[in-house]
Amino acid sequence: MNLLLMGLPGAGKGTQAERITQKYDIPHISTGDMFRSAIKEGTRLGKKAKEYMDSGNLVPDEVTIAIVHERLRKDDCKKGFLLDGFPRTVAQAEALEQILVETGRTINFVLNIEVSLEELIARLTGRRICRNCTSTYHVIFNPTNVEGVCNKCGGELYQRDDDNEETVRTRLEVNVNQQQPLLGFYKEKGYLRNIEGSRPIDLVFNEIEDILPIHR
Repeated sequence: MNLLLMGLPGAGKGTQAERITQKYDIPHISTGDMFRSAIKEGTRLGKKAKEYMDSGNLVPDEVTIAIVHERLRKDDCKKGFLLDGFPRTVAQAEALEQILVETGRTINFVLNIEVSLEELIARLTGRRICRNCTSTYHVIFNPTNVEGVCNKCGGELYQRDDDNEETVRTRLEVNVNQQQPLLGFYKEKGYLRNIEGSRPIDLVFNEIEDILPIHR
């Protein structure tokens, strides 16, 4: 089963990705993981990607697409895959379609976890980190026993600069604008399935299972 996972930051993609890969026995493949693996293995494409990253530039589409192609040919993808963070543009989506055609495969579903902007802001701005041991908490979903104090080491908690509301709102708006063309592309293809992500984790996963009934 070949799946794409989409959703704005804070929508819970990581949590659901872990459950999907465990239940359906397919690898969770993120863009960052692919880059790190290619660089670690010292492949030609990995070296090229590293050059761009070391110079502070974005890795161009042709290199990213080639790395994806290389990754999807590995043995652990024979049963399928869960792609997360790729594609990011319609051009990349079209390239992925071509890659899959060449290997006799197709995308089964694009799972898009939807959560309102206001709830996402609440989720993302509530993160707190221990200055001492770097443990992570959340003021709503995972609060400490004593406000502002780490449960593990008693260290002081702080909010990262990029977790403040203004920065989070801007980041989300940029992501919304980037995702709209891609969602439209996959809706037209018939792959898109929107999932209500504001509910408890188990209920969100139950809906994903209902979309993927063949493997239940």
